[in-house]
Formats: sequence, structure tokens, C-alpha cells
Amino acid sequence: MRVSKPDKVLFPGDGVTKGDLAGQYRGVAEVMLPHLAGRPLTLRRFPDGIGGEGWFQKNASEHFPDWVTTVEVPQRDGGTVRHVVCDNADALVYLAGQAAVELHVWLSTVEDLEHPDLVVVDLDPPDGTGVGELRTVARRVRDLFTEVGLTPYVQASGGRGFHVAAPLTRDASFDEVREFARAAATRLAERDPDRLTTEIRKDKRGDRIFLDVNRNGYAQTFVAPYSVRARAGAPVATPLDWPELGRAEPAGYPVDRLRNRMARKADPWRDLREHAGSAHDAMRRL
Repeated sequence: MRVSKPDKVLFPGDGVTKGDLAGQYRGVAEVMLPHLAGRPLTLRRFPDGIGGEGWFQKNASEHFPDWVTTVEVPQRDGGTVRHVVCDNADALVYLAGQAAVELHVWLSTVEDLEHPDLVVVDLDPPDGTGVGELRTVARRVRDLFTEVGLTPYVQASGGRGFHVAAPLTRDASFDEVREFARAAATRLAERDPDRLTTEIRKDKRGDRIFLDVNRNGYAQTFVAPYSVRARAGAPVATPLDWPELGRAEPAGYPVDRLRNRMARKADPWRDLREHAGSAHDAMRRL
């Protein structure tokens, strides 16, 4: 799989080129592809590097070769959008060659688009929030998920916060899963109203951490495990074991350090699908 203009710099402050990005995705393909399997993708592309104009691309109806898998996905307001579904390492490398720096995935698969198999809480902190506080909040989400019968997993987002996710059995619709996620976030915010909020408007959050559950809707996405982020340092969204959280940073691992990590550690989310729980049961317990 050849990449055009491999020397083109995509991360100006770090010297990371398109060829480096392709090599990164080739290197993580074995652990990343199971988290992409069957999921419609939204691509965040930066043809002129992350310092230039970028955009989110859903529609893959044009300019993609026939060997890259695409699927027609219904839209709620009518019509369809053709999304990429990345199912092999060559497709990952091809997307890197298209300057798709970030890969964002649906919380459901093409097998059953209407019923998510993940629920995700995104911790969105205000400026100045200490990492210790973020870790504490991630553990609170973990504990609540555990209380209601779900198995929580944590990911350093590669950005400002952490993601706490739990696998689901697909017994509930997106609307029902989002209702559960909102109820769970509200419960947490009620327990600590000075630290946590579910307020959508930024000007009403103050200095509280926003428990963002808006990703739990049809056609919404979250950043894929092992996706590079379009940020200085080329950080990678990194799944973690819970014991690691005490020394983890939200920015995850930069590309070079991630290689060393993968050489000595298995994917912490490798068994995620084996622990799927019922959203209906979780809502009743909540």
C-alpha cells in the first residue's frame, strides 16, 4: 500500500509526516481494527496539516477505491450517507494517505445500526482542571457503572479528558441508551454539584467538569481507540487498565511512546465484547 507524498508534514511542530501517520496506523492495525470492525467512520482530515483547514467527512461516496469498504447508512431526517467501514490494515493506511488524522466511530455497527453496543461518558474539563480531579471523576463513573451491572473501561482521549465506556448487549435503542446515560450523569452531578455538571451551555458550567453523554445518539461518534489526535505532539487516544489511571494523562501516549507501550502490553480493551451488559437492566438498577 503506497502513500502519496509521504514526506508531507502533517504536524508542523513535531515533524510528523503523512508517511509517519501511515506507519503509525499500520503498526496499531492489529489492536485497532477490532474496535473499528463494522462501525461507520467519520474521518477528520487535514490535507494541509493540522495547522491548516480541516474538516469532518462522513460521506465517502466519491474518490474512494472500490476495495475500501463503504456502506449506505440511513439518516434520521431521510436519505442515506455512505460511510467508510475500515476492516483491514491497507484501508487504515489508505485513510492515512488521505490525511485522515483522526478516526471517529459510531457506537453501533452496521449489523444493527439502531441498537448501540457501547455507552460512553466523555469527561470534558474546564481550563485549569487538575489531572487528579479528572481521575477521581473517571473512577466515580466507573463505580456507578459497576453498581448498575455494567463493566466499565477507560480511555485517555488524547485530548483534555478521559472516556469511560461500557459494552452493551444491544437490548436497547439509541434513545433508551441515551436516556440511561443522561440519568447516570445526572445522578453523579447531583452527588457532587460543585464539581460536576450536565449543563450543555458552556457559559453555565462555571469551573465544573461536564459529563458529556451526547455521543450516545444515532449517528454520533467518539474518537476510536488508537486514533491519532490532531493536536501538538501527535497524541493517541489510548485505552487503559484501571490501575494505570493513577499515573495516566488525558493526552494519552504520543506516537513514539505508544510503540514502546504496545511492545510490552496487550490491549486493555481486548476483552470488552465479552462483558456486555444490559442497558435496560442498568436503567432499572439506577
